[in-house]
Amino acid sequence: MSAFLRTIGVLLTSAVALTACSTTDTPAQNPASACAPSGGGPVTLTFTSWIPGIEEVVQAWNAKNPDIQVKVQTGPNGNGGTYQNFFNQLKAGNAPDLGQIEYDALPGFRVQDGLFDLGACDIVAKAKDQFVPWTWDQVSLGDAGSAYGVPQDTGPMALFYRADLFDKAGIAVPATWQEYAAAAEKVKAAGGYITNFSQSDINQFAGLAWQAGGHWFGNDGQKWTVSLADPGTTKVAQYWQDLIDRKLVSSVPPWTTEWDNAYNTDQAWTWVSAVWGANSIASGAPKTAGKWRVAPMPQWDGAQASAGNWGGSSTAVFKTSKHPYEAAKFALWLNSSDEALTLLNQKANLYPATKAGANLPALADGVAFYGDQKIYEVFAKASTQVPSGFTWGPSMTATYANASDGFKAAVSGKGTLLDALTAAQAYTIQTLKNQAIPVA
Repeated sequence: MSAFLRTIGVLLTSAVALTACSTTDTPAQNPASACAPSGGGPVTLTFTSWIPGIEEVVQAWNAKNPDIQVKVQTGPNGNGGTYQNFFNQLKAGNAPDLGQIEYDALPGFRVQDGLFDLGACDIVAKAKDQFVPWTWDQVSLGDAGSAYGVPQDTGPMALFYRADLFDKAGIAVPATWQEYAAAAEKVKAAGGYITNFSQSDINQFAGLAWQAGGHWFGNDGQKWTVSLADPGTTKVAQYWQDLIDRKLVSSVPPWTTEWDNAYNTDQAWTWVSAVWGANSIASGAPKTAGKWRVAPMPQWDGAQASAGNWGGSSTAVFKTSKHPYEAAKFALWLNSSDEALTLLNQKANLYPATKAGANLPALADGVAFYGDQKIYEVFAKASTQVPSGFTWGPSMTATYANASDGFKAAVSGKGTLLDALTAAQAYTIQTLKNQAIPVA
């Protein structure tokens, strides 16, 4: 066990202290026997998730695995209450065997010592190469040989754009960020905005920074580092600040009726978003069916393709599980079998984290809303271009909230995006210190 795992033990999003942290003979110690078949007859596992249609996916497993049955419980999304439930359950010693946890939330559970390290399971270690490399970084949390979850889905990013409007205005689809800024001027002259800058959804900005080589957090085995204003992120912040200052982007609050209306008319011409954004546009802008297309993200360096990621989850096994081997077996099936990946895509539009998942038949067809373009080919390529090594911190809820306040102020002309990130960095460092988490 690394010094990082021994010295860090406090969750930042609540003042919950887990009784499991003081135990010594727990699966987190990773003895070879910690992930062995339970034996002694059939096993029943409990699993909590908020994925639409997850019950049907679990039924497919149960029908073929009478000796390992899974009872699924659904609830609100993670930050909507499920994460807090998990922490309460861990404290009480009655957590489910498995839970859905987003990549940016995993460190918070890890510092609480609430997760079973699936690196102790041979079946998981052997499956590592099935997954897109950077997704394994998201679950290993910087510990070589560890896996605090099995990667489930990802959010590789690309450029959604109104092909009809670009064609009519004679504007080339931008391939670089420099071209994107130039196109923004022409779009404004044509009466629209090239996009809407989200003043509150910091996850999108994180994806943009990720593409540019930003590294927000790190851990050397002893202390955390926080660098929300590193060179890559600073470049992104200054770029978007310029577009905001020149009023070349709108700033409608995201996920609102007003936001939908901008994309359902001729007001918003592009959206740099994740693969799941295809469904967001289709549902929020139905009048524009057939007019949208997808292209790669604009590049900072045209000679070196890179993409960002926005979103994604893992299936984690909690430290309190009495059946970690069986739980790991189910988690692997759920996130790597063609049967489960197809169902997850059909029921919940999840984009798989496995290499083979990009070739699912369900992702091979053209999409009518996008003029029958085979849009998932763009995302499949983007997924291979997401840089490895981007690390989330153990206080993302607090970090997001502080940065969001700063972004809202910057959009209204009070300070800049870089000011907001610098302030969020200082706030995050102080928050970690207040919780006795070592910070460099």
